[in-house]
Amino acid sequence: MKLKFDSSQEYQLQAVSSFVDLFDGQKLHKGDYSIEINDNITQGQGSLFQSELGIGNNLMVSTEAILKNLHDIQERNDIDPIPEAEFEINGLNFSVEMETGTGKTYVYLRTIFELSQKYGFKKFIIVVPSVAIREGALKNIEITADHFKALYNNIEFEHFVYDSKKANRLRQFATSNQLQIMIINIDAFNKDTNIFNQERNQLNGFSPREFINAVRPFVIIDEPQKVDNTPKAQDAIKSLNPICIFRFSATHKNLYNLIYKLDPIRAYEQRLVKQIVVASVTGANAQNDAFIKLLQVDNTSGIKARIRIQVQGKGDVKEKDFWVKQNADLYVLSNERSAYQNGFEVLDISCEPGNEFIDFTSGRLYLGQERGGITEDLIDVQIKNTIKKHLDKELQLRGRGIKVLSLFFVDKVCNYRIYDTDGKPAKGKYADDFERHYAELIQLPQYKELDVFPVEKCHDGYFSADKKGVYKDTNGSTQADDDTYAKIMRNKEQLLSMDEPLKFIFSHSALREGWDNPNVFQICVLREVGSANERRQTLGRGLRLPVNSEGERVKDDNINKLTVIARESYADFASGLQQEYEDDCGVTFGKVPQIAFAKITVTEGEEEKPLGRVASANLWAEIQNYDTPHNLDIKLR
Repeated sequence: MKLKFDSSQEYQLQAVSSFVDLFDGQKLHKGDYSIEINDNITQGQGSLFQSELGIGNNLMVSTEAILKNLHDIQERNDIDPIPEAEFEINGLNFSVEMETGTGKTYVYLRTIFELSQKYGFKKFIIVVPSVAIREGALKNIEITADHFKALYNNIEFEHFVYDSKKANRLRQFATSNQLQIMIINIDAFNKDTNIFNQERNQLNGFSPREFINAVRPFVIIDEPQKVDNTPKAQDAIKSLNPICIFRFSATHKNLYNLIYKLDPIRAYEQRLVKQIVVASVTGANAQNDAFIKLLQVDNTSGIKARIRIQVQGKGDVKEKDFWVKQNADLYVLSNERSAYQNGFEVLDISCEPGNEFIDFTSGRLYLGQERGGITEDLIDVQIKNTIKKHLDKELQLRGRGIKVLSLFFVDKVCNYRIYDTDGKPAKGKYADDFERHYAELIQLPQYKELDVFPVEKCHDGYFSADKKGVYKDTNGSTQADDDTYAKIMRNKEQLLSMDEPLKFIFSHSALREGWDNPNVFQICVLREVGSANERRQTLGRGLRLPVNSEGERVKDDNINKLTVIARESYADFASGLQQEYEDDCGVTFGKVPQIAFAKITVTEGEEEKPLGRVASANLWAEIQNYDTPHNLDIKLR
């Protein structure tokens, strides 16, 4: 099966044209050999120049013209124009904010081809923060290659992943007159000890960086909040001598000269992503044991510990975090839950590295450990509910050629896969629970027709392994993760095949930014989700619209629903996610923003035009001043 791509999606075309129009005034491309033999880049007459080390990009349009173009683009994209002083600080750095699952990688790849075709630019570098995103970018180039060749007159291009063992490849990158796309991890060039920054005999005494530096590449940063988030990384980006930097992410930390924005709210309103549905799993009938988890210790200003306990509310029990010191009483903190009445006064807190713990009168708890509560019961219910939601989805899509996938995020690999003393693998408790519930559910009359593959073939784990093949916990950025990511990224189409029995995927750290599969319909999180960005990135693994067996996108609101099997109640989960969207997107649900009227068409004489941002803000303010309906002196259509 081969994925198909729609070249006419308006929102993607708007994003691409936003970048291309930045350089309005640049000399148009007339042929592959219009190269200026001129070492002084600013004096060149074409979009390419020849130097001692290669053929480079040549930007002719002035900074003043680019600022004017930027303001025009921001106006049409409903973005506040950047002040000139701030633009001077930011320089030629431009950002696009696109919700996960809406084709961010497609947009920046198409931008490359558009800039090359229109202006003749040739040298592009994609900088990534991790192996996962590197493999995702590489996979996207491979699967879109024919699509872009069809769009751009069979354009010839070369792409490769930078490998320090093959640093000589950068000479070809620099000297070729063919469109060049290089993918490189920030860790490969952000240290002086990197081969990238060292002189090489094979390169006539030059360093790989000098070849890149000489050709003034366009630099595209994928997930910039994780790439240039340190001064050292920022210096490394500057050392590439980029002609311009484009930043793409759904969760930017810093927005430099924002030119296009497709936030989660707009993405959903335009039906570009799945609707999020929450299937709550709560502990209404949970055991009464006291739940405690030690999250953090700190001795910077007195010795204290951050713990998570269950607090009695009005009719329900919720988990809540507290900073505690010696002599704190959890019975008081929990609003006098009886489970904490005896044995839960804090006796001691240790901040010794490697030996962090908290002592209660009833025992000791080490950093990261938890006791009591309802965790095991909840996990069992989560797994069962996920299987049931999955099977219900398969019944809904029966005969339509749409593969259904479910994704589990686990806290520890050993909970899914364990090993005996000889290193022989065996099922962990999550795998046992999965197979037990699957075997029970698949025998129910409504699901029996779905019983096609043996249960052990229906689930598997994507985990990193050591040299002996033993799965282990990793943070997602180690050398051990490389093979795991390659397996995940390159098997995307195989996972979409109806003949592939694998339907339930368990992962520890591998399936984060950089990986998604359009046919993930259920996400079950069997571990704590930390920051708001982590929650959004976790959901992002399943937001993309599904495809059928022909590789075509399915645009059906009845189908396009992502079910999240959450430990929180629906109200808590929805409220938390809504707050995260409001904080990230700068909106308030239920309130009309000042730019809400900007696209309304107004008539002035014989001319029709959009109202615009300034007039929209004035109209908004005018409405705010009236407590009763008021006739406004403006004709709206």
